[in-house]
Amino acid sequence: MEQTRCVFTPDCKTDAAVITIPGERIASPATVLETNVADIVRLRGDRFADEIRDRFFANFEKTEAAVNAGRADMVDRMVHVSTFLHIGGTIYMTYYANTQTTAEDPNYQTARIVFCPDDRPEEMTYCDVQSVGDICGGRRVNMVYDTILAQCDAHTLLVLWTAKVGDTYYRLCRPFDLDTHTLGDIRVNRFRVGNVENDFSTTGITSALAANGIGIKTMYSDIGIMQKFTSRIEGGERYYYTGTYSGDFNCIIKSRDFVTWEYVSQPDFPNLSKWENAVYLLGDKCYYFVRQHDETPYGFLTSYDLETGEWAQPVLIGDSQSRGDFILFAGELYLFHAPIDREHIGIVRINTENLAKSALVVQAKMHSSCFYPFVQYYDDTSLAMSYTVARQHITLARFSMEDCLK
Repeated sequence: MEQTRCVFTPDCKTDAAVITIPGERIASPATVLETNVADIVRLRGDRFADEIRDRFFANFEKTEAAVNAGRADMVDRMVHVSTFLHIGGTIYMTYYANTQTTAEDPNYQTARIVFCPDDRPEEMTYCDVQSVGDICGGRRVNMVYDTILAQCDAHTLLVLWTAKVGDTYYRLCRPFDLDTHTLGDIRVNRFRVGNVENDFSTTGITSALAANGIGIKTMYSDIGIMQKFTSRIEGGERYYYTGTYSGDFNCIIKSRDFVTWEYVSQPDFPNLSKWENAVYLLGDKCYYFVRQHDETPYGFLTSYDLETGEWAQPVLIGDSQSRGDFILFAGELYLFHAPIDREHIGIVRINTENLAKSALVVQAKMHSSCFYPFVQYYDDTSLAMSYTVARQHITLARFSMEDCLK
């Protein structure tokens, strides 16, 4: 694909120096949740693992069967990082894929959206959003990475992904028309801090924060945006909150349109954060979980009060340093994470009044690897989870939260 129209803009000029925030261990956690749990927690986990296996819906990667049926051109040899939505009888799924090698290697990857009827998963349609080698804004796309999905309105989805265009990583986006199932033109996401607005890029983030005198932890490699969006009304307009990250840097961001994102805050206490940071807005608080460097066996849970600007004392949670996700169910907030390795899923019930009283209520040894679980409502009352199996399958399964918590 070639889009020669220029979509990039220069960063706002600033003479301000970048303020680097060092990574340090959390010295005084509110409490520590370990992975050695009671039998009842493991028994609930067995029930959860069985249900995810038994209520399998489909795998969404390109297969030999799809190629032989003429619905795909090449088999996916590696797939990872899923986001799904169930809208009007159709399942929509995004992920990134490698058709060249079995490696998670951004030099060969493609951002993709796939959809199928919710009663006929064998009728999948595959739409490549962008691939390495494409031309974007007159420049070559050299790498493609994290791909997510948002619903803008009743007629439009927005696919958002990371691409290294030329020598710089950007967050890009592209509308997907729900009526015609077609993709629109590529745009660059925007990153705003105070009155400074740049392209959502590695240089744009750094210079916008520096211009506002805000420190930043070390960034490296690609930029991610977390796929769970929660919202509230501010000044008469709805703002959607989530997390963004690159290397050790991670923060809360918000947007009215999923295109322009505004910096909100980042944890103000010493920590060893790294990569993905799950964010869930509930009332005036953003609940926040992030993995840390491998030298510590814990991720940390905290919250940010939007009214007071205060961060809560963090809770350390035993974690294999993988991606987590929040879901609100029956009025209670839960964290899904990887407590031991990526073949385990833990579910923590968050005490929103006192984070130190949060508890691990389910710990499951899954029947397959279960990388990067993403939990979403399948309909008004029931849940489903998409996840990666050994970077070979993008899988969707339904489950009953009530049953697994019994």
